[in-house]
Amino acid sequence: MKLLENKVALITGASKGIGRAIAKEFAKQGAKVAFTYLSSVEKGQALEAELQAEGVSAKGYRSDASDYKQAEELVNQVLQDFGTIDILVNNAGITQDGLLLRMTEEQWDKVININLKSVFNLTKAVLKPMMKAKNGSIINITSVVGIRGNAGQANYASSKAGIIGFTKSVALELGSRNIRSNAVAPGFIETEMTHELANKEEWLNQIPLKRGGKAEEVAQTCVFLASDMSSYITGQVIQVDGGMLT
Repeated sequence: MKLLENKVALITGASKGIGRAIAKEFAKQGAKVAFTYLSSVEKGQALEAELQAEGVSAKGYRSDASDYKQAEELVNQVLQDFGTIDILVNNAGITQDGLLLRMTEEQWDKVININLKSVFNLTKAVLKPMMKAKNGSIINITSVVGIRGNAGQANYASSKAGIIGFTKSVALELGSRNIRSNAVAPGFIETEMTHELANKEEWLNQIPLKRGGKAEEVAQTCVFLASDMSSYITGQVIQVDGGMLT
């Protein structure tokens, strides 16, 4: 039997990168996959078509995770289409890098809203159905930058650190309802975002495994946390970073 057989997963920001890898890996493990996209419409539609062609019960939704009302409407629609939500993966996120001296209020607000407020929005929206089912796994994608900080990313690091605090608080509140809350902190993962970095070699030199990670390696960690194999794990942050912060 596959690890996520008959489970319904909702994944935000899944049109590309780590989110896309999570959607594909979950589908491989037998999950029914609901996912969101916003600006990357063609990529989102292509992922839906790809998964459906493989016989997966999958549907993409164009939805802004940082909008509280849209998050509620999304969850209600997924419940209508799939019947339940067993797994929530809060993955939607952006960067708007710049030194604090030059960072605008707009850059700060946008990153906090999309990266952190979205986690609150979606988690709040799935709580009632998960509590009713007395079961659920919430997985929040944070970053090693949320643990150690990074120059030029005060907004991004703050949003990712906030996710860690939120994850642990939810674990404490909802453990008695059999709802688990964990975070995954990727390090340097080879995605479209990291290909554009000018200081890529500097990052790689800090990694004991001497390579960037693959999006699939993050996705496999999420499969573990979504499955019954991690049934006694909650409130944790798992670093997928090749030993970068060791």
